[in-house]
Amino acid sequence: MWIADHWKDYEVLDTSGGEKLERWGDYILVRPDPQVIWNTPHTSGGWKKKNGHYHRNAKGGGEWEFFHLPDEWTIHYSLPCLPPEKALTFHLKPFSFKHTGLFPEQATNWDWFSGLIADAVKKEPGRQPKVLNLFAYTGGATLAAAAAGAAVTHVDASKGMVTWAKENAISSGLGEAPIRWLVDDCVKFVEREIRRGNKYDGIIMDPPSYGRGPKGEIWKIEESIWPFIELTAQLLSKDALFFLINSYTTGLQPAVLSYMINTAITKQFGGTVDAEEIGLPVKESGLVLPCGASGRWHRA
Repeated sequence: MWIADHWKDYEVLDTSGGEKLERWGDYILVRPDPQVIWNTPHTSGGWKKKNGHYHRNAKGGGEWEFFHLPDEWTIHYSLPCLPPEKALTFHLKPFSFKHTGLFPEQATNWDWFSGLIADAVKKEPGRQPKVLNLFAYTGGATLAAAAAGAAVTHVDASKGMVTWAKENAISSGLGEAPIRWLVDDCVKFVEREIRRGNKYDGIIMDPPSYGRGPKGEIWKIEESIWPFIELTAQLLSKDALFFLINSYTTGLQPAVLSYMINTAITKQFGGTVDAEEIGLPVKESGLVLPCGASGRWHRA
């Protein structure tokens, strides 16, 4: 398992009864988590000091309850390949369906590909690897790649998420970095890039389990992900550094991700494929909370 254990501004304090107790900077939140199927005593004092609690309802939705929580605040993350003064900054604000604007477990992937980018730049001064980030959300992966020295194309269908990502970039000192911000359907964008003949040295994707395109197209990850990986693999350059896919969908186990990446990429490019569950350390128990799976390809 790949564990996001380099955080200083975030931690999972405890888990129990379908919920996780988290510290986001100076504030403590309680949010539902489908992986937490165990009921254990609330031994952490944080349960009584929460600043926000997202309550699920029987229909699958829910609502926030706040206790002295600001509308917005920031946390920071330092990539291992960069000095602490170049730490990334993320704006947080609780919004619909329990979200805060960041998936902290993804830091284990940021660490991995930012190291590959930084090494490539160090070996070949003047090189600026081109990275494509699909379903890019609020830009955690975009900022990690840009900070390491890449030129990044950030694509998300939500205008609000792209605006949020830009704010994170500015706060991280990356407002002038070579980042192309695009509000677009990811499948349509990839199809156009193939026609244009564009290539990328690194590709990142974190697709949703379910979604709708601009013309009502339905995205169901179990049905759509394989043809999309095949499609996107056509954008890899001959000197490509890496390919990353992340999934929270239970059916996409690490072995499934590994099989798809090997089939779509390794036969043409060689290299190495690894796939594992990803997770976050839990302070109270000393165990790890699973948070989905990732598949990675890189040059051997």
